Amino acid sequence: MDTSYVRHRLYLHRTKILLGALFALVLSTDLHAQGYAYTRKHLEHYDDKIIHYGFFFAAPVTRFNIKYSNAFVTADSASRIYSPNKTSFRVGFVTNAYLTDAFDIRTTPSISLYSREVKYDYPGGTSRSETRESAWLDIPLLIKYKSQRRNNTRMYLLAGGSFAIETNVRKKEAFGSTRLSTNTTDFTVEYGIGFEQFFEYFKFSPEIRFSHGIPNMFRPTNNTASLGIRKLTTHGVTIYINFE
Repeated sequence: MDTSYVRHRLYLHRTKILLGALFALVLSTDLHAQGYAYTRKHLEHYDDKIIHYGFFFAAPVTRFNIKYSNAFVTADSASRIYSPNKTSFRVGFVTNAYLTDAFDIRTTPSISLYSREVKYDYPGGTSRSETRESAWLDIPLLIKYKSQRRNNTRMYLLAGGSFAIETNVRKKEAFGSTRLSTNTTDFTVEYGIGFEQFFEYFKFSPEIRFSHGIPNMFRPTNNTASLGIRKLTTHGVTIYINFE
């Protein structure tokens, strides 16, 4: 009888210990969760302002997409014509206007320093290249779709178009020049994704954007650089670092 009573008391004591430990674990988890709930929200009323301004630095990786003409097979001596990826530089300003809780309209006018290249490979291992180094003024117009803000972070998508014009246009090249000739205006379709991080005094937004040129940039001339080419369109992938 005494042995049974002692065992019963020990069982009750062990149960109280287990219940106490479980309660302490739940309380600790709840306090930990409450600590996250009180994360400081920077620029809390950021979206109450209609227009925001900023600036950015960007690194485009760009090339020409090349389509061959019939002369590439019948008359051209080159065995391959292609455009390698070339890293460039871009700097500009951001103007972002609020439309709704989910959508903004955005423009990022910029100056871009491009260095696009076309390479020609010939039988026997020889090759040559045509490099088009130029400065361009880019004026995009984009629609931005933003997710719901979570504390100090938010994702967004954007899409639209961009008009570009070459600012350092060369004088008309002499007849018979061997250089590749290209047009001085371009229009591209652009789309991308970005991530917004709010800090105490500014918003930091890394972004990646893709662009595809629509018009044919190739300007036909009667020289060896143009032989075998029917169409040149631009293509680029750009990493942006935005500050607003």
